[in-house]
Amino acid sequence: MLSQTQLAVRAGSARTRRGPPLPSPKQRYQAYLLQRIEDYKNSLAREEVLRLGNDAATELQDAPEGQYFLTEVLMQETVDRLIMKRLRLPTFGKWRQKFAKLREAQREPTHWGIERGSAVASLLPRLEGGDHALVVGGGAEATAYLLAAHDVRVTCLFGDDATCTRIENRMAAESLSGDFEAYVVMLGTWFPELGLPVHLVVIDAATLAELPGPRRLALMAHLQDVTVPGGVHAVLPTDGNVAAETWLSLYPDWDRLPLRTESTRRGTKRPVPPGVLLTRPLPPNTSQASSA
Repeated sequence: MLSQTQLAVRAGSARTRRGPPLPSPKQRYQAYLLQRIEDYKNSLAREEVLRLGNDAATELQDAPEGQYFLTEVLMQETVDRLIMKRLRLPTFGKWRQKFAKLREAQREPTHWGIERGSAVASLLPRLEGGDHALVVGGGAEATAYLLAAHDVRVTCLFGDDATCTRIENRMAAESLSGDFEAYVVMLGTWFPELGLPVHLVVIDAATLAELPGPRRLALMAHLQDVTVPGGVHAVLPTDGNVAAETWLSLYPDWDRLPLRTESTRRGTKRPVPPGVLLTRPLPPNTSQASSA
């Protein structure tokens, strides 16, 4: 994640990427095909799966090249090809054209129902491909999609399996799943091994309110520990009854980042509160430019 100073000189600065290379369009296409094929298989009854296998065996035996030796790999490839035909999945060229337009739309906060003045939307200019974000709580679901669309590596922590499954399916359907992982956890009790530094944490304020006090404190302590110096936490008021400012006391040593507020005219709908942004202080004698 770029610091404010780096953002100001971004046009003239050399850009570096963290971590392993991001998936290529071809790799994203293969992931899209695999997900659609697996989803289709999972939707079939056992009898239909067996019938599909028989169709694949018949196609191989009737091929003009002669009878094949029916290995498991060959059968799998033939079944997948039959499913692609049934679903009329696009070729790479057609998918790439559609993907480019889709990704352009996905990068807009409003595409996901997020206000342009929200805390997370204000951070988009600072994000770099390969940054790693944690999204905590189902109420912050929309931000996971937005961040993934900006080539951020997204890890989600949810307290229930239904939310996890729903977001995994949506990520796959939107061709965003290449840089995404989700865990069902008992928040404040267990934390997964991440393997990557965390540059941004997005937290659902309502999820914090639902946790018992000791688990809430344990979760926040761990989230702050795994965040790199100069990294940012965004606490979002995803439930109208829980203000993000409620949890400022959990960040006694962090610096609050200002957010631009927009005035509303009389009679217009009051905008959704943007949330709060807090940044982990840099170690002493560390320049702001080194926070990337």
